[in-house]
Amino acid sequence: MSGHSKWSTIKHKKGAADKKRAKIFTKLIKEITVAARMGGGDPMANPRLRHAIDSAKAQNMPKDNVDRAIKKGTGDMDGVNYEEIMYEGYGPGGVAVMVECLTDNKNRTIADVRYIFNKAGGNVGTDGCVSWMFDKKGVITISKENTDEDILMEVALDAGAEDIKDEGDSFDVLTAPEEFDAVKDAIDGAQITYEVAEISMVPQNTTAVSGKEAEQMIRFMEALDDCDDIQNFYTNADIPDEAFEAM
Repeated sequence: MSGHSKWSTIKHKKGAADKKRAKIFTKLIKEITVAARMGGGDPMANPRLRHAIDSAKAQNMPKDNVDRAIKKGTGDMDGVNYEEIMYEGYGPGGVAVMVECLTDNKNRTIADVRYIFNKAGGNVGTDGCVSWMFDKKGVITISKENTDEDILMEVALDAGAEDIKDEGDSFDVLTAPEEFDAVKDAIDGAQITYEVAEISMVPQNTTAVSGKEAEQMIRFMEALDDCDDIQNFYTNADIPDEAFEAM
């Protein structure tokens, strides 16, 4: 499992007890606002907005917050105009990293991103330097405690999933982006509980890091997660479970 996938699962498990809930809400509100601005305020006609609202519901965000974010995106309320930027580079051990940002100040954001990379012993690269290593996929992570493999395979593959990967204590259901909603709806319909459901950048191959580099990578991901302008990040780092458990 790539470092990003494991990180997403850990954040989900921390859930409501996480003291960073306000920061999570801020990032979700930005995503809802941008999704509504780009595709309109109707979630049934705007998949990106629908996914953002689903993520907000999973974090128990109040409906009023969601509604205000949509209105700011559609122009029915005053709001900040955010710009989407993707940065690429290399982290500890030379692992590939992609960083999705939503910002109202590009100069501030690139300065923050460069600082985080440099502090971790990595560097921001040129456009396209690592993006070729990733494929855009729908990813639905399900604990083995919540499903039987045969049932999951029947439900997910019949709905259009591309693959189901055994990740030790969980399964990752992979889909083409355009099939994500259909597969997620089928899993919901089968009453199978998932831990994470998102459109992600999945690495074609992973790079193993261990020991000090694994610790540096986890601190690096924490710093990326803490940056207000960074919405998501993706990495091909393969980090041992024991490194996460030592967090």
